[in-house]
Amino acid sequence: MTTRTFDHGGGVRSVEVPIPDNPLGHTLVYVVDTDSGPVLVDTGWDDPASWDTLRAGLAACGTTVSDVHGVVITHHHPDHHGLSGRVREASGAWVAMHAADAAIVSRTRSGTAGQWYAYMAAKLTAAGAPESHVAPLRRARGTLPGLSPALPDREIVPGDLLPLPGRRLRAIWTPGHTPGHVCLHLEEDHPARLPGRGRLFSGDHLLPGISPHIGLYEDPDDLTVTDPLGDYLDSLERVARLTPAEILPAHQHPFTDAPARVTALLAHHEQRLSGLLSLLTTPLTAWQLAERMDWNRPWPQIPYGSRNIAVSEAEAHLRRLVKLGRAEAVPGSDPVTYVAA
Repeated sequence: MTTRTFDHGGGVRSVEVPIPDNPLGHTLVYVVDTDSGPVLVDTGWDDPASWDTLRAGLAACGTTVSDVHGVVITHHHPDHHGLSGRVREASGAWVAMHAADAAIVSRTRSGTAGQWYAYMAAKLTAAGAPESHVAPLRRARGTLPGLSPALPDREIVPGDLLPLPGRRLRAIWTPGHTPGHVCLHLEEDHPARLPGRGRLFSGDHLLPGISPHIGLYEDPDDLTVTDPLGDYLDSLERVARLTPAEILPAHQHPFTDAPARVTALLAHHEQRLSGLLSLLTTPLTAWQLAERMDWNRPWPQIPYGSRNIAVSEAEAHLRRLVKLGRAEAVPGSDPVTYVAA
């Protein structure tokens, strides 16, 4: 397997770390030179081929895993956080994450596969999923991949500079894709002198050609009704105001003009919300709405696991419409149905 690395200038490089069986293909792991050694922004999926690629990529960048001084995680998803534990074991590096995502990691580690399957079955039933879809979760046994991600040992505090000697990397809290997602603003002149304010490691928050999944990550013991899509839209506008010279995302490729990309994403979500309202002329559950939404393929062709993700996104959009007063739950419906207000 060929290891692809890129030199972005100014002591920043990236390694394409593969994601097994995923259309995204790879995660861009960034290697930032500091006075105390290299610091990674994300690490990639915990898989033998991914680990070998990361090691080879670091060697191509003139360093090794054992040299890594720290790991900054944009968010808890396994294609970003998966190899953090192995990197820490090999190097003694610290691992930093926002508290909201660290809480999800802690909750995941303390649970069991059986608890997760039961939780998912209950959530999908409440969303109106048919029994034929829920039944496999009720019968599921065995372990769940990725159930023990590494616990971070440092907290990323929004607005603070991270402890990178010789660099100015500031944490920007950008919830939506996950509750604790952060972007990282490198407050240094762009090496190519592009107009704007430094560079932004955007994780999955701001990508050049796709909109990230907006779903639900909730503590079963916390009854707070969240609005992740509203959080995401607010976070987009916060990033646009930074006007970075260049965006270094975790997938696809670097790009410029963050305000234009933000404008396009805001328009995309407004169009999607308006489209969903046109579907809610009759009461629909979150599952029924997901079946009717536009995805990258027809609903019957969407794999089982991806349908769960789609329903979560439909629910996030429903919550936004309810909060805006544009839709409402039908009193007494079970499972709950929604209709345009």
